[in-house]
Amino acid sequence: MGNENKSVQVKPEKSKSPFQLAMRRFLRNKLAVVGIVIIIMIISVAVFAPFLTAHDPTKSDLLKVMNKPSSDHWLGTDSSGRDNFARLVYGSQVSLMIGFFAMLFTLAIGVVLGSIAGFYGGKTDSFIMRAADLMLIFPFLLLVLTVMAIADRVTIGLFITIIALTTWPNITRILRGTFLSLREKEYIIGARSIGCSDFRVITKHFLPNAVGPIIVNATVMMATLIIIESGLSFIGFGIPQPTPTWGNMVTEARNLRVLTQHSEAWVPPGLAILLTVLAINFIGDGLRDAFDSKSNF
Repeated sequence: MGNENKSVQVKPEKSKSPFQLAMRRFLRNKLAVVGIVIIIMIISVAVFAPFLTAHDPTKSDLLKVMNKPSSDHWLGTDSSGRDNFARLVYGSQVSLMIGFFAMLFTLAIGVVLGSIAGFYGGKTDSFIMRAADLMLIFPFLLLVLTVMAIADRVTIGLFITIIALTTWPNITRILRGTFLSLREKEYIIGARSIGCSDFRVITKHFLPNAVGPIIVNATVMMATLIIIESGLSFIGFGIPQPTPTWGNMVTEARNLRVLTQHSEAWVPPGLAILLTVLAINFIGDGLRDAFDSKSNF
């Protein structure tokens, strides 16, 4: 019997969506993956903080002021006798929460104003951009310090609101530029010609095509906001004591004795800030390359 040639049917490879291609490029970026791992570890510490330490991060013990590390206090105690390790792990909750929610609030303002400015143009665009220019020209730190000084008590919610209301211009300008570049695309003109509402055109056509810049800038913004919180706390205008934040812990270094003899009080929170910001920046760089179709990853 002769061998019969059997035709082998090759199934065509299913085409991948732009999002799937972006994720594949992202996962090939080793630094971005490292950043994801670090962030997952830090988030895990924040979530499981009650299981990592039995100490109350806000409870003072004046008999244990500036104790050196021991089996009971792994990172010693601060100038008020509070456990440094407990403040470090609970501080991750507050610092990450401030960075994340301030980023979301800022993003919401920036996306709305940037979408309106880029979509409608004209006087609306001019008004929003002049307001953004005014916010950018006015010294950010002076504005924040003025509001903080006026407020009777700075809560986490108020802190997030103040930061968001003073940092929205950058994302607004970026999104407005993206919208302006998309306005004359054929599919946008086609959607308008068939009578789609402005809201539908913005949400179904503009924003999906601007998701790359939005996500990338959101990650960079979160890292920046964590640094802002730490900086303001260091100079005494952040979240007030005894609320544990990494910025509040670093303020211990303002004392020369603590700075030179008790590095365990300020080095760990400083390293936590450094690792978190680096990890978020790695993720942001990975997302930027992933959403760039010309990327080599």
